[in-house]
Amino acid sequence: MKLRNIAIIAHVDHGKTTLVDALLKQSGSVRDNQRVDERVMDSNDIEKERGITILAKATSVVWKDVRINIVDTPGHADFGGEVERILNMVDGAVLLVDAAEGPMPQTKFVVGKALKVGLKPIVAVNKIDRPDARADEVINEVFDLFAALDATDEQLDFPILYGSGRDGWMNFDPSGPKDEGLAPLFDLVLKHVPEPTVEEGPFRMIGTILEANPFLGRIITGRIASGSIKSNQAVKVLARDGSLLEQGRISKILAFRGLDRQPIDEAHAGDIIAIAGLSKGTVADTFCDPSVAEPMEAQPIDPPTVTMSFLVNDSPLAGTEGDKVTSRVIRDRLLKEAEGNVALKVEESADKDSFFVSGRGELQLSVLIETMRREGFELAVSRPRVVMKKDEDGQFLEPIEEVVIDVDEEHAGVVVQKMSERKAEMVELRPSGGDRQRLVFLAPTRGLIGYQSELLTDTRGTAVMNRLFHSYQPYKGEIAGRVNGVLIANEPGEAVAYALWNLEDRGPMVIDPGVKVYQGMIVGIHSRDNDLEVNVLKGKKLTNIRAAGKDEAVKLTPPIRMTLERALSWIQDDELVEVTPKSIRLRKLYLDPHERKRFEKQKLAVA
Repeated sequence: MKLRNIAIIAHVDHGKTTLVDALLKQSGSVRDNQRVDERVMDSNDIEKERGITILAKATSVVWKDVRINIVDTPGHADFGGEVERILNMVDGAVLLVDAAEGPMPQTKFVVGKALKVGLKPIVAVNKIDRPDARADEVINEVFDLFAALDATDEQLDFPILYGSGRDGWMNFDPSGPKDEGLAPLFDLVLKHVPEPTVEEGPFRMIGTILEANPFLGRIITGRIASGSIKSNQAVKVLARDGSLLEQGRISKILAFRGLDRQPIDEAHAGDIIAIAGLSKGTVADTFCDPSVAEPMEAQPIDPPTVTMSFLVNDSPLAGTEGDKVTSRVIRDRLLKEAEGNVALKVEESADKDSFFVSGRGELQLSVLIETMRREGFELAVSRPRVVMKKDEDGQFLEPIEEVVIDVDEEHAGVVVQKMSERKAEMVELRPSGGDRQRLVFLAPTRGLIGYQSELLTDTRGTAVMNRLFHSYQPYKGEIAGRVNGVLIANEPGEAVAYALWNLEDRGPMVIDPGVKVYQGMIVGIHSRDNDLEVNVLKGKKLTNIRAAGKDEAVKLTPPIRMTLERALSWIQDDELVEVTPKSIRLRKLYLDPHERKRFEKQKLAVA
């Protein structure tokens, strides 16, 4: 059967996974009476809850006797490591662009990667039924983007489709007809995307996606570059430097057939398959015939820009809610994650009780922490820090991001002010339709940590912020941090409503009454800039006087709910977030007040 391999690339929330749903249905890969979840390719719980694609996944459909392998990719730059590897597997890409928003930072990111590997994208203007759609302007913006990214003349001559992935139609004309469904897109893929290029020689394949299966063990997905492979065939795995990692036999070959993976006996060059039976081979390694001596060249991966410390949870409540608490199990889990995610880097500290985990951004690291807590892990994590570099002259360089903020005109002033406080430099300001403005900044990554929630507060939830790594530039100087201190519990026990009520004039709380607390745990945000130790266990003194109004019920202001992302961006360097399967707690790095004072003195002496 003839083959085509394509990736669907786009900015986050421009409709990739919804389009894949429609492609599967209209190609007959899903029966009419088959019950299928919405956004079926977003298979894990966190993807479904957040409505974002985190892991790249493959599927396939048959159209006019041609098998089209489709790879759904993440749209968020934090998961860009997935996109960079995936583009090696495909010969074409469908670039989805929102008809109202136009090209966004992540669009620029994925298009840049696609053009770099020589793909000739098909541009599909999605959500054409939006009331604020501006298709012609968006096409001009896409052309300008391709030109800015040094596209070749062939790449600039891209075909254009218009339509709606949700309603299941695409056409060469924005007004339709709609009754042809996605047939014009399928036909264009067959016509515009070349057949897979097949190299001469024995079996070779680069590992692209790694996953663990309880029955088959490690499963590696990739595209066969040359030769063919059969079940039980002997293969070897070469690392990127050419060293031999392991030798073994393929226990199973799985091919993507619609929503399922079906075992097959033999697979040929050009096809995207998954293989099982090897225990060490991982992403970016070369899986090949024993006669092959040289590894295949893997696509270089952009460096991580943010790092966090993962520590063993040593709080007094450690081990009460999770069952995976020791440094050994945390280490094994992090190393396993780093194997399959090449954008993640894990280093062990000298004392073996903490690990430095570096990634593309806070979102990537918070998704890892959320996944671990759902698996039963307990750990403490530090505030994210940026990964600094040094140039030849010994000068510090820090990561700078391109930040695009779409905001109502009335709130643009406060956004510009807050961004300038964070050492951001504005490079563009233009209207984006509907009384909204698009502000583009170049800002240091460390200034953006924790800004998302503040931005939503300042703009009453109307702003949309998108970020993309831009470059390393000289250090921009000190950036003012959090202005408020914290309220710290001074003894262990259960928080009492009466005590919390009495403390309300000191600042808002972050815990409910009845919650277990310990010495050194953060229970609230102080209204001033210093930290304050408070007693949240103090109950009301009982008397035998029964006057009217004496025993009125305490009315508490609801506490501030700290989500994982908000907690990570809010804490300071001397604070930690304690993460367990049931709770997210904030605490001081040193629980004992005397140790905290000693630490402060040392800091002042160094300064």
